[in-house]
Amino acid sequence: MRRYELMLVLRPDAPDERASAVIDRTTRYVVASGGQIVKVAPWGRRRLAYPIDRYREGSYHIVVFESPAEAIVELERSLQITEDVLRSLVTRVVKPVKARRDAAAGEADDADIPSGEDEEEVDEGELIDESESEAAPAAID
Repeated sequence: MRRYELMLVLRPDAPDERASAVIDRTTRYVVASGGQIVKVAPWGRRRLAYPIDRYREGSYHIVVFESPAEAIVELERSLQITEDVLRSLVTRVVKPVKARRDAAAGEADDADIPSGEDEEEVDEGELIDESESEAAPAAID
């Protein structure tokens, strides 16, 4: 079985019980098709990059699971016809070689599962050594 990650963007005005029903139905389908759920992580409401069906926000959920490849097609089809799902994307998780080696040694592999917390990106940029600059000395300041 292969590991997959499902990103669900649900309608923000859907009640919590309907959102949990969609996630519950999805996880039950994975288990019924011979897979297993690794992690379910709600990310909460976030602003969309562009409007989808007149919605500017969506309720994000991540489901990490292991499943046979044949079950993915039916899962995607059922999510496309679900009313409360704005967007869904199933991707295959490919672990780096080092992570596979660590997992074989018995270490936990929860580090590669994304969390819902925002992480600040540090942009180091290109550092220029002033001694190598061809600009005039007045332009360096």
